[in-house]
Amino acid sequence: MRMEWPTVAMIALCYGVFAFAGLVVWPEFPLPALLMMALSAALHSSLQHEVLHGHPTNKGWLNEILVAAMPLAPAYPYRRFKTLHLRHHHDERLTDPYDDPESYYLDGRTWAEISPALRGLLSFNNTLIGRMVIGPALMVTAFIASDVRLILAGDRAVAHAWLLHGAGLCVTATVLTFGFGIPFWLYVAVPGYLGMSVIAIRTFCEHQAAGDPDHRTIIVERSPLSWMFLNNNLHLVHHKLPTLAWYKLPAAMRDKRDEWIALNNGYVFGGYLDIFRRYGLRRKEPVVHPHYPETERRYASQPAE
Repeated sequence: MRMEWPTVAMIALCYGVFAFAGLVVWPEFPLPALLMMALSAALHSSLQHEVLHGHPTNKGWLNEILVAAMPLAPAYPYRRFKTLHLRHHHDERLTDPYDDPESYYLDGRTWAEISPALRGLLSFNNTLIGRMVIGPALMVTAFIASDVRLILAGDRAVAHAWLLHGAGLCVTATVLTFGFGIPFWLYVAVPGYLGMSVIAIRTFCEHQAAGDPDHRTIIVERSPLSWMFLNNNLHLVHHKLPTLAWYKLPAAMRDKRDEWIALNNGYVFGGYLDIFRRYGLRRKEPVVHPHYPETERRYASQPAE
């Protein structure tokens, strides 16, 4: 059986920091403990992303147990994340508001139908501060509403994913409540939410609308957050080599740096601080996808006019 020990070590670190925060830090310093748990929740999301791409073993059931038996990121069932994220990896459909489940764009018809208040929220959500502050609430609300509709329509796979996630959350809640003395609702409201806010730093401008699919995916060359994002700041490299383990991405980037940058047409930032400076409170993208400005459906691979 293949075993990628760096990933196993990161999983152990993630749960180790979570346990240290709950057992040692929480009794004396509650706020730092919650912040440490938020970092664990963010790292856990990155680890789930790594696992759904086939790591750290070649046994899917074992990989799932390692990150889903006690989920630290409470909002998304692992199996739903896996299904939707693998669909997102169809690069010819990246950013498409119909076919990319991770797209933040809307089509023109939807934009015209929503209320002015919601338009304001979605516009703020296209700033980095907005994505961190209100982005998690908007994402979770839309995701749960969508999955409820699927379950009510009889989708057994979605229902099964939520049942498994619920069982895992029972384990997490038991550890928090009886092991650490931390209310589960508090964990969801603070570390759970803040963990998504941290991940939003990475996902904020991972993709942009562009006629050429290769021009849609970002490279952020350096960041102290790279370890928490498992090097997915090198996102173009990940999309082109989706089965490459996280700890091999930097070498793959270095080996062909100029080629990668040419491939994505220079969609490159030196670090996330650069993104904060430019787009902290300034909208980076319009909410309406440039290839879907009207009610008529077009295809994202079609260049904008």
